Amino acid sequence: MLDNVRSVCVIGAGTMGSGIAAHLANIGFQVTLLDATPNSIKSAYDKARGARPPHFYRDSTADSIRLGSIEENLDWVTEADWVCEAIVEKLEAKRDLFSKIEPLIRPDALVSTNTSGLQIELLCEGRNQAWQNRFLGTHFFNPPRYLKLLELIPTTHTDPELLCDAVGFFETHCARRVVIAKDTPGFIANRYGMWSMIFAVQVAEKLGLTVEEVDAITGPFLGRPKSASFRLNDVVGLDIMADIAKNLVDRCPHDRSAQSLSPLPTSLQVLLERGWIGGKAGQGYYRKEGKEFLSFDLLTHAYRQRKEEELDSIKALGRLPLGTRLQQALDLRDPVGEYLREYLVPALQYANSLKSEISHSVRDFDRVMQWGFGWEAGPFELIDLIGGERLGIADAPFYRGCEVKAFSGEFFTPNPEPAFRTIQEAQLLSHHDGFNIRDLGDGVKAVSLTTKMGVISPTVVTGLTQFLESGEAERIVFISEAKVFSAGFDLRFFIEAAQEGRTVEIDRAIDAFQKLGLLFGQIPSVAAVWGYCLGGGFEMAASCSEIVASPETQIGLPEAKVGLIPGGGGTPLMRLRCQAGGAKALVDGVKTLAQGIVSANADDARQYGYLRPQDTTEYHPDRLLTTALSRVHQVTAASLPTWQPVSGPFLGMAGAALQELKAKGDFTDYDELIGDKIKNVFGKSIEFPDALQREREAFLALVTEGRTLARMRYMVENGRPLRN
Repeated sequence: MLDNVRSVCVIGAGTMGSGIAAHLANIGFQVTLLDATPNSIKSAYDKARGARPPHFYRDSTADSIRLGSIEENLDWVTEADWVCEAIVEKLEAKRDLFSKIEPLIRPDALVSTNTSGLQIELLCEGRNQAWQNRFLGTHFFNPPRYLKLLELIPTTHTDPELLCDAVGFFETHCARRVVIAKDTPGFIANRYGMWSMIFAVQVAEKLGLTVEEVDAITGPFLGRPKSASFRLNDVVGLDIMADIAKNLVDRCPHDRSAQSLSPLPTSLQVLLERGWIGGKAGQGYYRKEGKEFLSFDLLTHAYRQRKEEELDSIKALGRLPLGTRLQQALDLRDPVGEYLREYLVPALQYANSLKSEISHSVRDFDRVMQWGFGWEAGPFELIDLIGGERLGIADAPFYRGCEVKAFSGEFFTPNPEPAFRTIQEAQLLSHHDGFNIRDLGDGVKAVSLTTKMGVISPTVVTGLTQFLESGEAERIVFISEAKVFSAGFDLRFFIEAAQEGRTVEIDRAIDAFQKLGLLFGQIPSVAAVWGYCLGGGFEMAASCSEIVASPETQIGLPEAKVGLIPGGGGTPLMRLRCQAGGAKALVDGVKTLAQGIVSANADDARQYGYLRPQDTTEYHPDRLLTTALSRVHQVTAASLPTWQPVSGPFLGMAGAALQELKAKGDFTDYDELIGDKIKNVFGKSIEFPDALQREREAFLALVTEGRTLARMRYMVENGRPLRN
């Protein structure tokens, strides 16, 4: 059974292989990474360790990978439960490697080849039956840490039971969402996705639009990431795009759309000839010079100052639902409408003509584009949203409620996927100002924030307090329906109240917020957090019995950056978490809060004490709610540790540490003042209630200070801290 796979040998330490190795090491596998020679593995791995965005959550994880070479250490594959080949994308090179490792691999080991488009059937020719039965093609998306899609490609020889086990293994243990693709050129992602990327450039050149105009149209307005078209090209690499295009042209002589990829768009050819192949070369369709970005002019083929395009129709329609805005945009007589008619309509028609050749269902096709490319809606969902009649697609609609249209024309209901349940699927019990109450079953209620960025306000505090005091909930999952878990308490409330001298109102709000944290602690509860878990959001999550965090969550108490100290019990909670380590750990805790440190990710949060040993990192981005629900049945109400007196000269040590930060230029005078208040809560409080009182008093003393008001206003207006 693949559930027992723990040891993985990745062969090939290039961009893809090192990314796969890093991802697997991040989530707890024992990883061996091999490259051609001792020199090449060292060089490749040094590059992987310095990758941006980073491959690893923690530096220590990078140290855990065993490095070796094909030249000297190929016998290490004998130890592997899974051999994951990820060498250069050349058929004969892969087949040559397979002939060498076939005698070494255990007969029960999983064997996979990672490729973005080579024919998997050809790769297993000549291998023994045991190999062929346990052989699969995989198409991980780069970088694997951040992109959850895995296209899984079986051959005609792959054991059906193994394929079923492999889907479960990758989805349960490898933090992937799996789509089984057909063994066709480019699979789904590159056959359609890469064609779509290059076609977007072709249309831009045809219409004489700029890279900025096209990126404005094909980004969030079209339901796609901010990287849009040309920025995405630079991220992927123009050389990679050219290689995939050539593969599709060579292998798809029957496909007129694939044949249209030759010749490549003129701008792409020019950039390739000059070696300006995107981000890894420092320039492509965009180039950064100092703090400025330059754009490649599609007409002159020279860089120029970047122009932020002001397309009025995007502003006018941008807030409408996706389907509505695209329906209206397609009728426009401006660059937006013209581009969408020339690009989007043919692209959706091509997806419809291609669907049965490369995918098992339109849902699989849509999922590849959503999970691999970050589209809000896949092509068939878009067809339904816009209307098949308007697009000349008679097969639509493709979805009917929970049903999906099969290629036969009949609708079917896909198998349920309870492991990937979302909070929106849970029954809504009641709607409140700023949060919902939902039923998760078995006596568990979900308290889910609904404010923008999960921001907590006095109104939300009042409503949550009333709900928790009502006794309706036996167990709670604290979660959010916003884009992130919570960016903290609403700074605008403090700014307005402080400016108007309403300090009594601020005092009441902070007192109520501290008491809300205590209420969360009285009920068995789990906070499910992702995105941002900051300030007041973290204080409430930390008051729960446990936290289940998505790995990319930035966690922390950054109040010092806006001139405050935590006010919802965060200061005493962090003091309790540090006290077991003695005076030095307490000093480190003061420094963490005084600097307003926010973790880079969930695993990083552990070194600052934001996450405790009992808190969980759920590495699968779509299993957060499921894991939180599982954990909430295991927990009891949160119990605070006994408040221990400070031993040793803590106050002096903490004061010296703050002065040292100031001497280094890391602190201003005001930063030191804020740090002193945190130090006093840590060192002078005699018990938890006393610490809460001191925290509230320090918060009130700071919130009306002119320098704090300046910091809060600057953060609200500019989204970054002010040093004053």
